[in-house]
Amino acid sequence: MNLFTEMRVLVLDTLGQMAAAGDLPEGLDYANVAVEPPRDAAHGDMATNAAMVLAKPARMKPRDIAEKLAARLGADARITSAEVAGPGFLNLRLDAGLWQGIVKTALTEGKKYGRSDMGQGKKVNVEYVSANPTGPMHVGHTRGAVFGDALASLLDYAGYNVTREYYINDGGAQVDVLARSAFERYREANGLEPEIAEGLYPGDYLIPVGEALKEKYGDSLLDKPEADWLVDVREFSTEKMMEMIREDLASLGVKMDVYYSEKSLYGTGQIESALDRLKGLGLIYEGVLEPPKGKLPEDWEEREQTLFKSTEYGDDVDRPVQKSDGKWTYFAPDIAYHWTKIDRGFDLLIDVFGADHGGYVKRMKAAVAALSENRVPLDIKLIQLVKLFKNGEPFKMSKRAGTFVTLRDVVDQVGADVTRFHMLTRKNDAPLDFDFDKVLEQSKDNPVFYVQYAHARVCSVLRKATEAGIAHDDATLAAADLSGLTHEAELTVAKKLAEWPRLVEIAGRTNEPHRIAFFLYELASDFHSLWNRGNDDMSLRFLQDGDAAASQAKIALARATAVVISAGLGILGVTPAEEMR
Repeated sequence: MNLFTEMRVLVLDTLGQMAAAGDLPEGLDYANVAVEPPRDAAHGDMATNAAMVLAKPARMKPRDIAEKLAARLGADARITSAEVAGPGFLNLRLDAGLWQGIVKTALTEGKKYGRSDMGQGKKVNVEYVSANPTGPMHVGHTRGAVFGDALASLLDYAGYNVTREYYINDGGAQVDVLARSAFERYREANGLEPEIAEGLYPGDYLIPVGEALKEKYGDSLLDKPEADWLVDVREFSTEKMMEMIREDLASLGVKMDVYYSEKSLYGTGQIESALDRLKGLGLIYEGVLEPPKGKLPEDWEEREQTLFKSTEYGDDVDRPVQKSDGKWTYFAPDIAYHWTKIDRGFDLLIDVFGADHGGYVKRMKAAVAALSENRVPLDIKLIQLVKLFKNGEPFKMSKRAGTFVTLRDVVDQVGADVTRFHMLTRKNDAPLDFDFDKVLEQSKDNPVFYVQYAHARVCSVLRKATEAGIAHDDATLAAADLSGLTHEAELTVAKKLAEWPRLVEIAGRTNEPHRIAFFLYELASDFHSLWNRGNDDMSLRFLQDGDAAASQAKIALARATAVVISAGLGILGVTPAEEMR
């Protein structure tokens, strides 16, 4: 049940009645008419922009439309007042029974409350993390992993058929560097001094890989030339790195549906197939790129290359897909990889990239638009950097990785739940500060604590209700008389619960899971405010001495709050706390 959708339907029906009565022109487009929470709760329960968006096409003053609309809406039993404000905004106040009904609905539908069929089962591919298989995941990957995983859960909740996918970058030069780095650790395992030259990976995480290589090969590779061992060591080391990455992701509660290997695109005709597709559309040609702006690199030279006409799909310049020596550019396998996604029948593609891939967005969108002939949209979300602090000071932890803080370092310090929630307390394109002390604080300033504390408080109410012999299963609470929930603080919580289905659809439509975290904090704040009011006003306490019926009504509100908090935390991949320790 989405009460905002229900009220929008009422507004649209009323506008139709006005048109039929001659109070509005026929044939107006109502697509931009919205019903939403007012910016200031003092103005009412809901607001509609109907008069403002229809005034120009109707050639009427917005206030005239608003006044006629208000008169008709005011006759509906669900609306206690419809007030025109400013140039033509319309503020609505709803009968308390509607908010009480939201509590019943949340209890009746349980985990299904707020779920949407907006996605209509469309197939969505969410590709995220996709870290190079050359070492453990660092804190930047952590934020991308949490964002992608929460987004996938959100879209599933909103009615999409979601596939979580990791693209293994195992086809480029970096895996050769990995092999050479692991070989030095193999030499070390055989009692020789490793030679970690500049450009190799220095982290201690490769020591176990070297030992595993020794266990498999003994000392048989030591005297062989690189050409004889490179492929085998590369395959072995890459698989070991992927085992480590899978374990890192599991520690964060992330599980992929598909791991897709870049290497599988080479020598299988898939790159050629994708480029043939573009060639057939007249989008591939031989040409010479203009020199880059600014100071030219010393090795830059004009040379003919195979180019993709990405400018025809919004890119700044055409992009090379094959070098003059016949080798593929980095872009070519990426085009082929996305062609496989289209070929697998996905209706929507979402890529989660690090902030350093911002320059890649236009060309990738151009490729997908061209390959699918604008049928399959691609949304690319850039994840900004994470800055680590401890006691307010910049903080570095691990030497295991060589130069950076790992995902496992963070999870081991504060736990997966705290890590996941805090990584979603900012929009993905905004930098994030992660203070190891503050994320564990038990205060209102720590969102994850504040939300978990609200859920734990509800659980404590239920335990006390059990001790008092008050029935509080969801069916009993949903059947209780909730007409006593009339205090402003109680209705504020119920009104926030009513926003949940709407919020899910907005977050799903914009691919912004941080909205869930923000909403949960607001709901927790309203609930804590009600709880604190009960310290001074005994009539607001959830357990009313000697009055089981009144207690059940108030417990119903608390339990409905827990239902929504639990659902929201589930989307974020966080386990609700039953008590705070």
